[in-house]
Amino acid sequence: MNAAVRAVVRMGIYVGAKVYFVHEGYQGMVDGGDNIEEASWESVSSMLQVGGTVIGSARCKEFRSHEGRLKAAHHLVQRDITNLCVIGGDGSLTGANLFREEWSGLLEELVQQGLIDEEAAQNNSELHIVGMVGSIDNDFCGTDMTIGTDSALHRIIEVVDAIMTTAQSHQRTFVLEVMGRHCGYLALVSALACGADWVLIPEMPPEDGWEEQMCQKLSESRSRGSRLNIIIVAEGAIDRQGKAITVNNVKDLVVSCLGFDTRVTILGHVQRGGTPSAFDRILASRMGVEAVLALLEASASTPACVVSLCGNQAVRLPLMECVQMTQDVQKAMDEKNFEEAVRLRGRSFENNLNTYKLLSYRKSSFNVAVLNVGAPAAGMNAAVRSAVRVGITEGHKMFAVNDGFEGFYKGQIKEIKWGDVGGWTGQGGSILGTKRTLPAKHLDKIAEQIRIHNINALLVIGGFEAFLGVMELSAAREKYNEFCVPMVMVPATVSNNIPGSDLSIGADTALNAITDTCDRIKQSASGTKRRVFIIETMGGYCGYLASVGGLAAGADAVYIYEEPFDIRDLQSNVEHLTEKMKTGIQRGLVLRNENSNENFTTDFIYQLYSEEGKGVFDCRKNVLGHMQQGGAPSPFDRNFGTKIAAKAIQWISRKLKESYKEGRVFANTEDTACLLGMRRRAMVFQPVVQLKDQTDFVHRIPKEQWWLKLRPLMKILAKYKTSYDVSDSGQLEHVTRVRPKKVD
Repeated sequence: MNAAVRAVVRMGIYVGAKVYFVHEGYQGMVDGGDNIEEASWESVSSMLQVGGTVIGSARCKEFRSHEGRLKAAHHLVQRDITNLCVIGGDGSLTGANLFREEWSGLLEELVQQGLIDEEAAQNNSELHIVGMVGSIDNDFCGTDMTIGTDSALHRIIEVVDAIMTTAQSHQRTFVLEVMGRHCGYLALVSALACGADWVLIPEMPPEDGWEEQMCQKLSESRSRGSRLNIIIVAEGAIDRQGKAITVNNVKDLVVSCLGFDTRVTILGHVQRGGTPSAFDRILASRMGVEAVLALLEASASTPACVVSLCGNQAVRLPLMECVQMTQDVQKAMDEKNFEEAVRLRGRSFENNLNTYKLLSYRKSSFNVAVLNVGAPAAGMNAAVRSAVRVGITEGHKMFAVNDGFEGFYKGQIKEIKWGDVGGWTGQGGSILGTKRTLPAKHLDKIAEQIRIHNINALLVIGGFEAFLGVMELSAAREKYNEFCVPMVMVPATVSNNIPGSDLSIGADTALNAITDTCDRIKQSASGTKRRVFIIETMGGYCGYLASVGGLAAGADAVYIYEEPFDIRDLQSNVEHLTEKMKTGIQRGLVLRNENSNENFTTDFIYQLYSEEGKGVFDCRKNVLGHMQQGGAPSPFDRNFGTKIAAKAIQWISRKLKESYKEGRVFANTEDTACLLGMRRRAMVFQPVVQLKDQTDFVHRIPKEQWWLKLRPLMKILAKYKTSYDVSDSGQLEHVTRVRPKKVD
C-alpha cells in the first residue's frame, strides 16, 4: 500500500495538484482535524520498503451511518478536496461509491445547516473516486492481482520452504492453514508454488469420499520415495455440504487413516506483514500513477472506477461492476454453484486451478524431450517439473537432456519419471544443467540422438541462446527430417531480453534480489547521510532489470543501453542529486546496466559523481553480479514457470496429434516451431521465424520493449520534469463475464 501512496502523492504533485493524506482510513475522514494533512514530496520518502500502511487504516462504523458521511463530506469541503483515491478491499470501495452517490445531497444538507456556504457547495459540486484494490486475499473480481497478494505469497513460501526441510528430516506430514477468508487464491497458488500433495479451497470443495482419495494419494507419494507430505488448507475450506474443513480435521484424518506423524501450522498474520515484494512495489507504483490519471480524466458522467492489471496491461474497470461480481461469487458459493464461482473469480484464478488439476491427476504415447539452454534462471526447475508431470499425465514418455544442446549431441539423454522431479519447484538454478552452446555446429549428432531415442517433440526452456537454438533447428529442417517435430521454446532468463514475450522466468526473482540489496544499501546510506550509491546490474544490453529494479527500489537515475545518454545527462543527474541533498532526503541511488555504455563505465560514473559531488555528497559503488541469477525462485517465477510449461506441453500434444501421419510425426510448417510468450494479456505461441524481424541480434534484445514506457514513471517519482505518454494508460472497459477466445 505504501508504494501506491507514494506514487499517488508524487504523481499528484507532478501534475500540479494538492495532495492530502487521510490518516486512519474513513475514521480519519469522519474525525477531520490533523487526520487530514497535506502531503509533500519528502513526506513519502523511504516508504517503498515498508510493509503495512504508513498512513494507517481502520475499520470505521461511523462512516456506515449517514451522520458519519455528512461529517466526512464537511471535512473534505473545508479543504476543497473533490478527488478521492481509495486503497482497500471491496468494503472500502463500496463505501466510497455510496459516498459519491450521496455527495450532492450531503452538500445540500451542509448548506441547510449553515456549515458551508453556497459558493463552497458550487466549487465542490462533484466528487470523483478511483479505487485501488489492496488485499492479500486477491478476492476482488476484475483484477488479476491485488496489491499485497504477491508479498503474502512470499511469506507463505518462505515458511513452506523452511517447513519442508524439517518435514524431510523427520518424514512428517504437515497441514498448513493459509489466510484468504472465502477466497482460495493464496492456498491454490502456494500449493502450485511448493508442489503440495493436496489443497482444499472453498471454490472447489472436494468430491464426496475425498478423505480416502487424499489418504491414497499421500501413501502413493510415500511409496514412490517421498519423505514428506504437504497439505494446504484455505481458512474458508468447505466440503460439498458446506461444512467447514479445518486443519485439525485433516490432521486427525491422516493420523487415523495412515498413522503418519502429522503436524499442523497456522500461518496467521505473518502473511500480512514483512517487506513488500518487487512485484507488489511495481504493481502499486504503476496503479498509483494510473489512478491519478484516471482522476484527472473523470467527469460527472463517468462511473467510479478501479485501476488494475490484466496480464501486463493497465486497465480501468467500473467499480460497482467489480463489486457486484465479487458478491456474485459469494452468492454462487452459497448456492453450491461452484463451477460458476470459479468462472467469476476470473481467468487468473481459473488458469491456476486448471494447471493444478493437470498436475494432480494421471491418465497415444509420444517421446518428448526437455532441455535447459543458456544461463541458469530461478524457476527453470519449476518449469521442468511441470512439463514432465503434465507430459506424463497426457500419456507421453518424458526425456531429460542434461547440459543443453551440448549434452544433446553427446547423448546425455535419459527418461525422467514422475517421482524424479519431486521437490524441484523451490530449487534455484538448473538441476538438468544448462550451457550456452548452440546446435548449429552439431546438427549431425543431434539428429542422430533424436533418431536413437525416437524423440517426437522438443521443449526448450532458456534464454536468448534457446531462442537462437530453436531458430537454427527449424532452419535445418530442409536438410534433416529429424528436426521435423513440434518444438517450442519457453523464455527463462534473468535479463528478460527475449523477443515475443513481455516476461521471462527468472526475472522476478532477480528483481527481488536487486530490490533487497538496494533496500539494505539505502538503509546504510540514510545512516551515513549525504551518500550516493552507484549500483551495477546484470542484463547484457537489456535494461529491464536496471529500469524496473530502479522503479521498485526508488532510484534517482538509471542508465541503460536502450536510452542513450551523454555527459550532459550525467551532469544534470549530479545537479539533481546536489539539490536533493538540500532537502530532508540525504541519500541517492543510481543504477547502471552492465553494458549501458562502453566508455561511461561504472567506475567512470563513480569517479565523475565523486568529483562533482565534492563537499556535497560522497559516493560508493557496488556491482551486484551473479547473486541476481541465484537463490530460491520467487512465488511469481514458480507459478509462471509451472503454468507456462504446462501450456507448452498441451500445445505439443495438440501439434503431435495434428502432425502424426502414416505411423510417424512429421511437422515442418512455421507454426510447429514456436516461442510461447506472454504478450500484454495473453499467452501466445509465435513462430520463431516471424520473430526474426523483431530482434536486434547484435545486442540480443527485442527491437521494441514494453517496459521502456515505465521509464518516465520512474523519473517522475524521482522528481524529474519529463513528459509522460498517456496513450498507453488504461481505458475504461467492462468486466467480462464471457470467456475470451483462446489464442492458439
